[in-house]
Parts: sequence; C-alpha cells; structure tokens
Amino acid sequence: MMPSAFDPFVKQTPLCVMARATLERLFLPQRLDQLFRAVAKEQYQKNLLFSQLFELMMAVVLRIDASVHAAHRKRRAVIPVTDQAVYDKLRHLELGVSAALVADSAAQVAPVIKALGARRPAWLPDFRVRVLDGNLLSKTQKRVRELRRTWAAGLPGRVLAVYEPASDLVTRVFLNPDAHDSERDLFDEVLQTVEARDLWVADSNFCTLKFMFRTAAAGARFVMRQHGTLVGSPRGERRFRGRTDTGMVFEQRVEWAWEGTTRCFRRITLVLDAATREGDTEIHLLTNLRTAEAGAPKVAELYRRRRTIEGRFYELAQTLNGEPNTLGYPKAALFAFCLALMASNAAALLRAALRAAHGAEAVGTMSGHYMAEEMRETHRGMMVALPPELWEPFRDLTVAQWAKMLKELAGHVRPADYRKSTRGPKKPPPDKGTYHNGGHVATQRLIELREGGR
Repeated sequence: MMPSAFDPFVKQTPLCVMARATLERLFLPQRLDQLFRAVAKEQYQKNLLFSQLFELMMAVVLRIDASVHAAHRKRRAVIPVTDQAVYDKLRHLELGVSAALVADSAAQVAPVIKALGARRPAWLPDFRVRVLDGNLLSKTQKRVRELRRTWAAGLPGRVLAVYEPASDLVTRVFLNPDAHDSERDLFDEVLQTVEARDLWVADSNFCTLKFMFRTAAAGARFVMRQHGTLVGSPRGERRFRGRTDTGMVFEQRVEWAWEGTTRCFRRITLVLDAATREGDTEIHLLTNLRTAEAGAPKVAELYRRRRTIEGRFYELAQTLNGEPNTLGYPKAALFAFCLALMASNAAALLRAALRAAHGAEAVGTMSGHYMAEEMRETHRGMMVALPPELWEPFRDLTVAQWAKMLKELAGHVRPADYRKSTRGPKKPPPDKGTYHNGGHVATQRLIELREGGR
C-alpha cells in the first residue's frame, strides 16, 4: 500500500511512479558497491563510492542532468570530491564493471517479467534465441589532449550486445575501447558464453568458420548471413522451398572445412522481389538448424527479425543520452552506454507490466518517445513532492511484490495517451532543376504563385 502522498502521481502520471520505483529497486546502492568490489581488479572506493558515481552518471544518461559537471554540482553536498576526481574515476572505470552491470540488470529484471506472465512469444520453440549485433560509438568532442592535434573524429570504442527477444532484454555486452579493432576481435569472449539449445542470429560480420564450428560443437544453433569471402563446397542441387513476403526461398547443403574438421550446413537463399539499397538481389543465410526444427522460410524470417536489436539501439539514441559526446575517454564513454542499456532493460520491464495489464497489441501502439518525455518533465517536480526517503521501501520488495506493484500501477496508464504518430509512405522529392550555389527566394511569392494557380 503506497502512502497517500503518491495518489496524485499514481492517478495522473503512473508511468513516472513505475519508472522511479523500478530504478529504486533495481539499482540498490549496496548491491552496486558490492558488484564493484567483486569485479574491479585495480580500482578502489574511498571518498567516492561507485554507487554515487553510478547515480550521478545515470542522471546524465536519463537526461535529468545535462552533463557530468552539472550533475556533480547538484550533488556536491553528498559527493565531497572535486570535479576532476569524478572525471578521473570515469576515465579509469574498468570495462569488466560496465559489462557486469548490464548482465546484473538483466538477471534482476528477467524473473519479474516471468512473474508478470509477460514474456514475448518465442521466435523458435525449445531454443533460447540470442541476437548478436555491434554498435560503434559516435564521435566525441575533442576534449582529450591528443584529439586536439588531429582533424580526424575521435571514436571512443565499440560494443557487441546480446539481445534476447523473449524477455526483451540485453543480457550481455562485450566491450572494446579500440574503435578500429574488428568486431571479430571479441569473438573468443562471445564464444565462451555459448550454451546448448542457444540459437544465435547475426549479420555477415559474425559469419566465420570459427564461430559456426564452435557454436555447433557446443550444441547450439546459428542463423547468419553468409559473408562474401566465405566459400564452401555445394552438395546437391538448390531446391525451391516456398516464398516469404519479400521473395522466393531456396535451400542447398554446403560443406565447410575448418581445422581438420568438415561439416555440412544448410544454405538458405532468399531471391528478393526488389533489390536492397546496396543493390543485392539475393541473400544467402547459413544455419545448422535441422529441417524439422525450422523450414527454409522460417529461417529467412528469423534472420529478418534480427533487426529488433537495431530498434533497441535507436531507442537509446532517441530517448536516452547513451553516447554523451563530451566523454572522450573510451572507458567513460563505454560506461555511459552500458548505463543506457541498463535503463533500456528497466524500460523493458515497464513494457512487460503494461502488456500484463493492457495486452501486447495496446502496448505495441505506445510511443517510447512520448513516454520518456513525460517521465523527464514530471521527474523533478515529483522528487520535490516525494523526497527520496519515501521511495526507500521499494528497495525491499520481493520479485512477486515488485511484479504485483508494477501491474497495479500499469492498470492506471491509458495507452491511448501515448499512441504513436503514424505517417504515410515517403514521397520522392520534386525535381529542383540544375544546382546553383547561393541565391534566395521569397517564400511568400512562391506561395502566392501556387495559390494563384489553383
């Protein structure tokens, strides 16, 4: 039972209450400090606790504060260190700590989604689907001394993320502070997490003989687009297997050899009705799924649905500040991105609660942008009316209590208030004629010419 002080916000902005209560329960200071002590190998806590740094940086990622400096200024009474000490801590934050935070958030949220009965339908029964994709962090401002001596953009690193669509969570990340390294340099770390009955879905960058053979040896499955440099030995004829919404589907067995071992995998070819933006008319997919587990059209559908993780990255860019361009040091930038992934896992929990209360169809029409805007606008006033000590009881909720509270709060949300704005298909731009540099026109005269021609 919530105190009566919460009633106005529960009635008018229940999403904000759900979000704040979830953050209070999910990011416990004691748990964060304990995780830091367990994972960090060189860094230590003294005057600045990791939980304090986490809370400060999360305010930046959630766009509550505009910058690290602004966030620290507001917290000087409780964080008795200099600005430089904060920046130094961020600069040297160990990658293992950032990666562990994402995994820990998923481990906490997954049981609550299950308790809500709000897991999404499985892409393929009896398999845990894991979508693997990479993200290269955007260029930063030239605040790092070495960047001031070059015209080139400074890139602070890259991330490989593992997304599990059934729970709608990013469950693991693999971090590399060297943006010029290939995604394949992280494959050994990824392969250590492969388990039997996994189904890995990925693009052609991840399609290597090592990845396919090691995955198959672990009792897992994969669906990957064939890389152009990968050449195997076809076995048998290519056979027609049906069609999808985008083209005809064919199948053929192909043999591959790696480190003295040979294996046959299925190659699914999608002959497209219309060429892609890159001009491709065919897409070749490789898989070790058995025909009884997934027919050729189903394999093509599984690969098409991998774009779901790209939607997650787009959400980070649009609703969160996951890539602050002021953080030039790679470890600091990667830490911020991992916090954004944690926040997106918390948002996935809110969507699960909304599905439990209103159904998946209603939630599918809700705009993440409008939801995030309301939370940001309400947060400051809500925290004045409801000071931090009123939120502390949420920290002690069990999984069952957490799920029940979220479902009750979600029942007060009106999905129609956050409906996405739809638009028609894009029209090609009109011909402007020959390009001329400079010049100007009077907009009013153009409008008068248009209206006069009616």
